[in-house]
Amino acid sequence: MAITRARVTEAEFMRLPDDGRKYELVDGEIREVPAGVRHDIIGITVAALLRPAARGRGFVAGSQAGFRMKSSNIRCPDVSFTLKERFPSGQPPEGFGDVAPDLCVEIISPSEDWRDMIHKVAEYFEAGAQQVWHLFPEFQRVTVYTSPTQAQTYETEDTLTGGDLLPDFRCNVRELFELE
Repeated sequence: MAITRARVTEAEFMRLPDDGRKYELVDGEIREVPAGVRHDIIGITVAALLRPAARGRGFVAGSQAGFRMKSSNIRCPDVSFTLKERFPSGQPPEGFGDVAPDLCVEIISPSEDWRDMIHKVAEYFEAGAQQVWHLFPEFQRVTVYTSPTQAQTYETEDTLTGGDLLPDFRCNVRELFELE
């Protein structure tokens, strides 16, 4: 006999205690997302690099910002950028965003499930993302998705740009992983 667990609601998810861990709501289950100090430092570095290019265009958020996917999952990219006009009032909501950010940045740890990461890329695009970046700290490499099936990989000395989404953003890939 199979035991089925009750699906966690969004309201129950919102009431999780703040225990310093990162969670997402996926298919009615609470999933802990691997993160640590180095992971967080890289996220803050990326956000700081994106912020000047985002000023006046939209909002850069960190890993605590949750966004509703069309699947009803709540995803929390490590760093995100959302154009102002994507929010009904031009301002970010107090709670979860009802669309995927235009740019979703995921810092990939060696323990992450690759199938889940690819599924997450598809979810982001289905909900309206324009770009998804996968950062691989152990290799100092970035893969930029412009659709669920189109991606380009950038190595340490390559220049990464924000394309049409963030035309003023430009940095060397190495800068994304600098810890000092």
